Amino acid sequence: MIRQLSAEAFGTFWLVLGGCGSAVLAAAFPEVGIGLMGVSLAFGLTVLTMAYAVGGISGGHFNPAVSLGLALAGRFEMRNLVPYWVAQLAGAIAAAAVLYVIVAGKADFAGVGGFASNGYGAASPGGFGITSALVTEVVMTAFFLIVILGATSKAAPAGFAPIAIGLCLTLIHLVSIPVTNTSVNPARSTGVALFADGAALAQLWLFWVAPLAGAAIGAVIWRALLADD
Repeated sequence: MIRQLSAEAFGTFWLVLGGCGSAVLAAAFPEVGIGLMGVSLAFGLTVLTMAYAVGGISGGHFNPAVSLGLALAGRFEMRNLVPYWVAQLAGAIAAAAVLYVIVAGKADFAGVGGFASNGYGAASPGGFGITSALVTEVVMTAFFLIVILGATSKAAPAGFAPIAIGLCLTLIHLVSIPVTNTSVNPARSTGVALFADGAALAQLWLFWVAPLAGAAIGAVIWRALLADD
């Protein structure tokens, strides 16, 4: 279990540092910023690389919603859910702390601002309200779970699951960054919210409730309509 929890912590650390780090440090870098497409790809690459690196140890969840969905789908033991959540949160918070130290080292540092946090209303990149945020996070997480369950099923080609899952997360970000800055991952949302300025902590509840609900819906859909194992 120590190896599994360590793998989850390291994987979630990499996801937050790579994904949120790209948003904070590189998205709008003068003249050569990577933009929303680059940030979306960065999130996908973090999952893809860590799924290959440590997925064989822990299953490569790196996300409390994914752990819940896999448990409800019968692919993960429910008794391990809380330890996985603790490890994922620890990795996310540690990564956000490292990113904060990096950002604070800039010569003209005057605060971290939104710090790649998730939000709705005034905290949404596109000014989308709470209903839009809730629907987006639920639907995107549900489909994320369906892709994960399908890509890791017995019927899927062996060895390609991390590619499908990473590209799915990239696509999710391409669609939903303007709405919520894309969570689909309560640990990712929590880590940066602890350091962000503004409404991130006050709105964090939605980025636990919606992804967990979406994961449960995705797992139920898979088991009822698509499962072959």
